[in-house]
Amino acid sequence: MKRISLGFVAFIIMLASAPLFVKAHVKWFTDTSPEKESMEQILSPLFMVIAILLAILLAILTQLLPKLDKIKPLEKVNQFLDRYRISSRYILKYGTALALIIQVLSGTIFAPEFMITTVTIEVLVWIAIILLLVPTHYSTKAGALIILALFIYQLTESGLFHMLDYGFYLAIIFVLLIGKTKLENWGFPLLYLGTGLSLCWVAVEKWVYPSMTVDIIHQHGVPTFGFPPETFIVLAAFIEFIVGYLLIVGILNRLLALVLTLIFISTTMLFGITEIIGHFMIHIILIIFIIEGVSFYDPPISIHKTKIDQMVFVFLNFLFVLATFVLLYYRFA
Repeated sequence: MKRISLGFVAFIIMLASAPLFVKAHVKWFTDTSPEKESMEQILSPLFMVIAILLAILLAILTQLLPKLDKIKPLEKVNQFLDRYRISSRYILKYGTALALIIQVLSGTIFAPEFMITTVTIEVLVWIAIILLLVPTHYSTKAGALIILALFIYQLTESGLFHMLDYGFYLAIIFVLLIGKTKLENWGFPLLYLGTGLSLCWVAVEKWVYPSMTVDIIHQHGVPTFGFPPETFIVLAAFIEFIVGYLLIVGILNRLLALVLTLIFISTTMLFGITEIIGHFMIHIILIIFIIEGVSFYDPPISIHKTKIDQMVFVFLNFLFVLATFVLLYYRFA
């Protein structure tokens, strides 16, 4: 079992390396006008075969990951990280402040595409930063409320379905607001959910608007590992979607979170300062995932008692979630 487990880890690392070379928010790195692909082209035979194969892989993954966590070295790492869970909320609080500082110094808010256009917005961002840096939970809540107001403002400017790319900010705001309250334990599960939904949403963008990603591959010399760019894009989006799905259903453990964090860091070398501005907050969230694990999260598969029932549930649920995201994005985005 140990040999199989280590082989699986290597496979996951190799598989996960591909998608994030083409970054989540492709619109940051190309000026190409988005051209929506036809549904017939999106739901190609390649797409359908990969979807079914990955649904099977995920069904197996639900049974394999708990065994990986029982490997002695990983057990020791988990015990070590458990001691630092008390720091998670401070990392989120001060990490959010630092992310906002990076953004406002670059003249943006939430993402490189959202430029700060008024002095009022800039002042509010700085007030939110100062409040987050003050070490009291009352100032934290006040800062979170200002960030919420800024998010709502940007929502009115950019539209609902555009801002779904950054839905994890709502989860961050929620975590900051409910600190030191009876709802505090709901914070990190919602952070997992919000981040997972955002990753799934932006993954679909690559299927619906593939020409934008093709342009990035050509402009930045992104390695496609021998695949044609169009095929590589399909594969990349699927793995990115899977990461989001694992977060949603509570399967993404510390090992996979670490792999994902290292990949995000490596892409900074390819995309530079825009990558840092846009994804610094994601780095903070992934660090929290590494520290927290998922011990607090009661995954949906737990309602099914037998292994077969759990595997069938994940198989069908993945295909349902995939179809829902594709249809919603295609219709509204």
